[in-house]
Amino acid sequence: MNFQGYRRANGKAATRNYVLVIPSVGCSQGIAQSIVQGLKGVIYLPNILGCGQMGEDRTLIKKTLVGFGAHPNICAVLVVGLGCEHLSAEEIVQGITPTGKRVEVFVIQNVGGSRKTIPLGRRMVKAMVEEAAKLNREPIPLGKLILGTECGGSDFTSGLASNPAVGTACDLLVGEGGTVILSETPELIGAEHLLAKRARTPEIAKQVLDAVAWWEKKAIAAGQNIRKSNPAPGNIAGGITTLEEKSLGCIYKAGTSPLEEVITYASHPTKRGLVHMDTPAHDIEQLTGMVAGGAQIVLFTTGRGTPVGSPIAPVIKITGNRDTYLKMRDNMDIDVSKILQGKEKVTEAGKRIFEEVISVASGKITKAEKQGQRDFCIFKMNMNI
Repeated sequence: MNFQGYRRANGKAATRNYVLVIPSVGCSQGIAQSIVQGLKGVIYLPNILGCGQMGEDRTLIKKTLVGFGAHPNICAVLVVGLGCEHLSAEEIVQGITPTGKRVEVFVIQNVGGSRKTIPLGRRMVKAMVEEAAKLNREPIPLGKLILGTECGGSDFTSGLASNPAVGTACDLLVGEGGTVILSETPELIGAEHLLAKRARTPEIAKQVLDAVAWWEKKAIAAGQNIRKSNPAPGNIAGGITTLEEKSLGCIYKAGTSPLEEVITYASHPTKRGLVHMDTPAHDIEQLTGMVAGGAQIVLFTTGRGTPVGSPIAPVIKITGNRDTYLKMRDNMDIDVSKILQGKEKVTEAGKRIFEEVISVASGKITKAEKQGQRDFCIFKMNMNI
């Protein structure tokens, strides 16, 4: 099966065709925002990091920003730096260049300040938009898709309806040769053994168990009990009583396919099929990591309701709670509450979701995109200096 997408010079496939402006540091974020203001087809990343981070954090920030610039959904990139930051604009450009797409850079201190940088930047991205407009969608095999999965604002309907339906959709995509990312490692606690059993090799199973153990140890080292902060108050109000209960519902999103590999935050899958990305449970941080890792589209289940979206990848919102769907129609794309009413099978709802994935990948606009919901937050492991 195919979707109607864009082909990139490096062989990757895209569901969107944006021009992206990346501020390499928080100090240039305002300039980046001014450059894109009022321009269609141009997105900027609300990045506040890039200076003062060391070691693993600096590496993660660079990896994430490069991942967004190199993403297939991006046709061309303008990187805006300040000139004195730890993570230079030139480093980000060097990371994106191998994709073959157009990448330009302005450094505010070298250009001569904001008043000069903004008009130069606007002229640059307008030219990039004109180039992007020359590209047309064409049939591309579904096997080229990387599908991110996420659940946030969960309630009892998530584990009983929306997550199992997403699992069916994921199995269908894997059957077409596509790739599915399961993330949010802390929300595997109590169910990690079930995912480990599905691992292709004993080494991969150990990676799952080690990743979960790391998050538990990190919480203990900080003097925290992860089970007191997760489930969140909203989860509890929605009928979820324990972290294990939440995890057992969460894992349904992964469907039934074998686990092919475990990858780190913002990394690209090297195998097709089901992969696990080791991310935090925070909705926007994990969403950012999956998109930086190449996910061109994301399925996001929510029982309580959430408006979260991504700057460059369409996010499809799915709920199994009929009240939430009616109250938040401007945020929800798919209602699978008929599963709980006995009026629809999980497999039927999953097929509907799969068909929606194809439609959105082919250009259909999601509710999050209509609302201009473009959330961005990079996971950090350590303190700033």
